[in-house]
Amino acid sequence: MTGESYDFTRALIGQSPRMRQVHRQIEKLAKTRWPVLILGETGTGKEVVARCIHSAGPAVPFVTVDCSALVAPLMESELFGYAKGAFTGAVASKLGMIEMANGGTVFLDEIGELPLDMQVKLLRVLQEKEFRPVGSLVARKVDFRVIAATNRDLAKEVERGTFRSDLFYRINVVTVRLTPLRERTEDILPLLQHFLARYGRNHSLTQETVDAMLAYEWPGNVRELENCVQHMVALNSGPLLHLPDLPSMIQNRMIAERPPLLSMTMAMSSGRQPGAAAPRAADEHILPLPEVEKRAILEALRTTKGDRGTAAALLGIGRTTLYRKLKEYGLEH
Repeated sequence: MTGESYDFTRALIGQSPRMRQVHRQIEKLAKTRWPVLILGETGTGKEVVARCIHSAGPAVPFVTVDCSALVAPLMESELFGYAKGAFTGAVASKLGMIEMANGGTVFLDEIGELPLDMQVKLLRVLQEKEFRPVGSLVARKVDFRVIAATNRDLAKEVERGTFRSDLFYRINVVTVRLTPLRERTEDILPLLQHFLARYGRNHSLTQETVDAMLAYEWPGNVRELENCVQHMVALNSGPLLHLPDLPSMIQNRMIAERPPLLSMTMAMSSGRQPGAAAPRAADEHILPLPEVEKRAILEALRTTKGDRGTAAALLGIGRTTLYRKLKEYGLEH
C-alpha cells in the first residue's frame, strides 16, 4: 500500500489543527525509515499512529512489543528468541520478536518500562543490526524500522538515570506528540459519530448527553470514549441514549467535579435524593429551594462562561428546562 493511496482519516478520526499536524507527519514519515518516538497519554492512540506510519508503506511485517507486559526473566528470550537446549524445556529453537520484524517495523510500546539491562541489549541491536538468541553463539543479522511509544517523559527519566541517554537519542530521531482529548474537544463529536456507526444499531444521543460528553475531560482519552459508547450501546437497545445511560464511573466523576450546588441540582432534577447533610446549627440560615436552584444556574453559567448548552449539561437538565428556569427567575439576560 502506498502513501498516496492510504487514507489516514479512517484510522485517525479528527480534524482539529493538532490532528491535522499528526496526519502531515505520518505522510512524511511513511516515506522514510527514520526511528520515531510517539509521546502521549494512555488511550490517545499511539499504536494507531504507529500502524498508520507503517501501513502507508510497503507490505512488510509489523510486530508489537508491549514492554510493560514482558515478564523480566523471560524478556530476553521473548525479544531475541532462544536456541534449542538453551535452558530446561527448550526442546526447540524459538524465533524472537526482533527477528520476526526483520525487513519491517518493530513497535516498542511503553518503552519507558524497559529495564536498564534490556535497554543496553536493545541499543546494541539498533546500533549493530545484529543480535544473538539466548543460548546461541552465532550472531544473526537483522534490519527493521523502530517505532517506540511511551506515556512517560523520557527526558526526565534520562535525568533520573532510569533510561539510558544513548538509547533515548537513538529512538528519538523524530517525535510525534499526541494531544489528550480534553485539549482537542472539537474531535469529540466526530469520534462519537464514528464509534456509534461502528458499534451502534441506529443509536443516537440526546443533545444533553452530547453536551455532557463534550464537557467531560476524558482522562482515558479516545480509549475511554470508545469504551463509553460500547457500554451505552450494550445496555440500551435505543434508539436514543440518555444521560443515565453513561457509565456510572463517568457520571460519578462528572458529579464530583461539579460545585456542590450543581451536584444538588442534578440530583433533584433526576429524581434522586441528595446525600444526607450533616446536622445544621439551629441559627444557620437555610436557603429556600428556589434560591438554591437559582444560584446553581448562575454558578453553572459562570463556569461555562455563559454557554447555556454546556450549563444545562452540567446541571443535568435539558436546554428547554434551563431556558424556562432562566425566564422564571428573570435571568434571560
